[in-house]
Amino acid sequence: MKQMIVLPAFLTLAACADSGANYQPILDGAPTAAYQSDLAACQSLARNQNQFDQETVGAAVLGAGTGAILGKVDEDGDALGGAIVGALVGGAAGAGNASERRESIVIECLRGRGYRVVG
Repeated sequence: MKQMIVLPAFLTLAACADSGANYQPILDGAPTAAYQSDLAACQSLARNQNQFDQETVGAAVLGAGTGAILGKVDEDGDALGGAIVGALVGGAAGAGNASERRESIVIECLRGRGYRVVG
């Protein structure tokens, strides 16, 4: 039963890994002719930041350890169930942070290329 929950959850986290790098910002003004190539270059830069992926894995491992401990403390507790839930929560939080940072990279990269990015 637990395997049926874990696999879809990890697949969902994996699908979210690049979401910040695919960010389409809002510009103040009309984009230039070079905008699409600049956007693609900035998105590629954000996508190649592997340290964010390592931080997400670290958060998942930390969450699994915490969940296992908390699951074992409970009288009816299940350390494996706690580890699974903890890993999913930690991984989701890490993936969310990585996505926000990749989005920020896209925004700052475009600003550095002279675009007025408002969001």
